[in-house]
Amino acid sequence: MCHDCSPGAAVPPVESGAPSRRTFTQFLAAGAGLTVLAACTPEAPAAMAPSSTSPSSPAGGAPAPAPESTTAAPPTEVAAPAAPSPAPSPSAALPRQFSLTDPASPWLVVNKHRPLVPADYVPADLVPPNVAMTASGEAALLNSTTAAAAEAMFAAAGRDGVAMVLASGYRSYGTQVGTYNNYVAARGQADADTASARPGYSEHQTGWAFDIADGGGACSFQPCFADQPAAVWAKANGHRFGFVVRYPWMFHPVTGYYYEPWHLRYIGVEAATDMVARGIFTLEEYFGVEAAPGYP
Repeated sequence: MCHDCSPGAAVPPVESGAPSRRTFTQFLAAGAGLTVLAACTPEAPAAMAPSSTSPSSPAGGAPAPAPESTTAAPPTEVAAPAAPSPAPSPSAALPRQFSLTDPASPWLVVNKHRPLVPADYVPADLVPPNVAMTASGEAALLNSTTAAAAEAMFAAAGRDGVAMVLASGYRSYGTQVGTYNNYVAARGQADADTASARPGYSEHQTGWAFDIADGGGACSFQPCFADQPAAVWAKANGHRFGFVVRYPWMFHPVTGYYYEPWHLRYIGVEAATDMVARGIFTLEEYFGVEAAPGYP
């Protein structure tokens, strides 16, 4: 932001009628020097520091000699102010902290600027959750922490009369190669990059994320899924079990993907609840990493 700055008030010039050094000398010669000098030369206050706008008088009361330069050096050297520290991310307020780069961490942030390392990472604890599902093979697997949380969430949804289904879970690097290439072949790379992650950049490969469907089967993987009971319930209650909607509505300039109300991501109950309480919708903002609208 720019600020208009007004110059300070100009220092008033010394009036031409002020007594000069020669005048004082003539008065002294006439025998009235001490009397006139006392009347015309004010005594400087003893405790006043020298000012850059008016010369001070020496202890003897005689006028100070004219300075050599109009620019006075500062009495002490002032250090330049330190650069402000970056503001801490909202997640920094939580008592427990986790890695943002380790694929085995629930706080891992993977996006178009943050690939998995290693690119062909495989979770060591993949298990099939005990939930209703239409997925099969590797897609029926999640890491053990996410699987346990999913079981609790699906059961709670069921008690509320909502049928939630696991539609797609873990996806290996090799599977992602085929998935992404199919998108590119059908829609071109630019469009594919808005809908499918490049190999090594997918949350599905971490075991921390999965896609849900509604028990009625309506609108699977379509925008209208946002209005289905499973999506509505997950958005309102997922944080109670550690889940957030990873790619929310109208945040594609931050996440790099358009709205996916079916894509849930586990980050832990404490962090997910804190995000909701603060009104924060993306992991990028919550964990303090840069937005990733596209690949570098």
